[in-house]
Amino acid sequence: MNPRLQNVASPSPDSSSEAELIAQLQEVVGEAWVLTSLPDRIAYARDCWPQGIILVRGGTVMLYRPSCIVQPADEAEVAAVIAVCRAAKVPLVPYGAGSGVCGGTVPDKGGVIVDVKRMNAVKALDAESLLVRVGAGAIGMDLETELLRRGYTLGHYPSSLYCSSVGGYLAARSAGQQSSRFGKIEDMVQTLRFVTGTGAIMDTAPGAGADRWGGGLDLTQLVIGSEGTLGVITEATLRIHPKAEVQDYRGYRCPTIEQGVAAQREIMQAGLRPCVIRLYDEFDTLIAGHGGKEMEKEKEKEDKHRKKRGGALGLPDRLMAGIYRAAKRALPQDVSWIQGVVPDFGSSVSRAAIGLLSRAIGQPLILNQLSDALPGGCLLVIGFEGPDGPTQREARAAYDILDSYGFDLGKGPGEHWLKNRFNVSYKQSPMFDAGAFVDTMEVATTWSNLLPLYYTVKEAVAEHAFIMAHFSHAYNEGASIYFTFAGFGADTEESLANYKATWAAAQEAVLSCNATVSHHHGVGISKAANVPRDHRGGRPLFDALKVGLDPDGIMNPGKVWTQVEVLP
Repeated sequence: MNPRLQNVASPSPDSSSEAELIAQLQEVVGEAWVLTSLPDRIAYARDCWPQGIILVRGGTVMLYRPSCIVQPADEAEVAAVIAVCRAAKVPLVPYGAGSGVCGGTVPDKGGVIVDVKRMNAVKALDAESLLVRVGAGAIGMDLETELLRRGYTLGHYPSSLYCSSVGGYLAARSAGQQSSRFGKIEDMVQTLRFVTGTGAIMDTAPGAGADRWGGGLDLTQLVIGSEGTLGVITEATLRIHPKAEVQDYRGYRCPTIEQGVAAQREIMQAGLRPCVIRLYDEFDTLIAGHGGKEMEKEKEKEDKHRKKRGGALGLPDRLMAGIYRAAKRALPQDVSWIQGVVPDFGSSVSRAAIGLLSRAIGQPLILNQLSDALPGGCLLVIGFEGPDGPTQREARAAYDILDSYGFDLGKGPGEHWLKNRFNVSYKQSPMFDAGAFVDTMEVATTWSNLLPLYYTVKEAVAEHAFIMAHFSHAYNEGASIYFTFAGFGADTEESLANYKATWAAAQEAVLSCNATVSHHHGVGISKAANVPRDHRGGRPLFDALKVGLDPDGIMNPGKVWTQVEVLP
């Protein structure tokens, strides 16, 4: 390994050099904007990567220790902060809102965290060209609220909308729930501004200078998805759209998952562009609670308990509800082991649900076999938004296609999904409290490879964790599969081992199918070891970019590609 990188990868500086570093950073941004307290360091030392959450639940509060957190006001201060870190040979980790789930902002080499949330202004809106210029620190919901107020939308609705930033979207190549119509974040970017590891401020707008540096390369697209390894994104110009006049969402019940996938493909390849087209496998359909009269009655019962208790339906309850329904449908002769949870459906965190859930998830093979034994029936949610006339015509054309694949459930399931689409992401903590873990894996491939990928991953994970999935983010040539898996360990060590085994099996299954291991969550630490197989031949390009943009290797080292070495 290059000696310069060894310096970067070393532990945090000793107390005297750290104090000197902090003093220099305070001179740049002001004392109030350099955070050094223990609570701040703990808070910024991790993101929402479930492996980190397992460790925290086990008592490891701060596995890695940043020297400090710096909150610059503008890109000039960002450049000055980088200059200080470069001179001190200290790693620098860009930080948006900390909602990432792959360890992308974990300061595993120590160093300085640069929090960009002060750079959050909507700087300009070009109504004629439908463009908005916004700081990287803007929270997604704040930006969308402001755009809607002015009569526009970005159309980017990740499930983390309330707690994620524009800079994070760009760094991880994020996808929102309406990507089938509006594209992923990389499709929405006109140009961006970023500060390199040398402290140079780059603007990728034509004629601004960065285009000449690129020598014909699209520097905008090279920086998007780089997760802070090439520089700190400070600003972006994004394409926007007029606010929708109408919304038309509904649900269909497809007899099999194969028919549901075929319906998705035909709709997309017919040139129709729904905002949302999501297909849930049989177990995820049970959790969604739509797919037939019997299921609707069960869902009504749970809703009554929820309203009585005044709480939102938490993920533990939803999983237990699904497991109970699955047992009742597939094994009607013996569901007594799980039936005791029924009176507690609807509480946000019912103790009965958590206890039984831990017990159930500890037997993943049984649960997965139970799921496989379910009668056929998959929920497909589809939605259209836009100007009144064209949107209604496009929706009608899609519904005509769907009528040949499934049963129309009406507007209820679609509108229920729309109302609750952000809920689940914020209700997973009780799972970890119970000794279980839950995580998601978003992969993608072509239509012809989609179902083989689905079944291969399910089989690979079955012995380690319970697994379910939905198919979303559909395009002409293929789609993404969003797997959710849940496992259990008797203690932290066992949970961590099972979590790693689950991920290893799942990622190996994806790679064996020649699919991509990440569609929109980024790479971070969790997937970095698999990037060379996912992007064969890409390493020389990445190394060359590091030489040009981060010659000292200080920018978020070890992320995206493991053990990145700086070339001579």
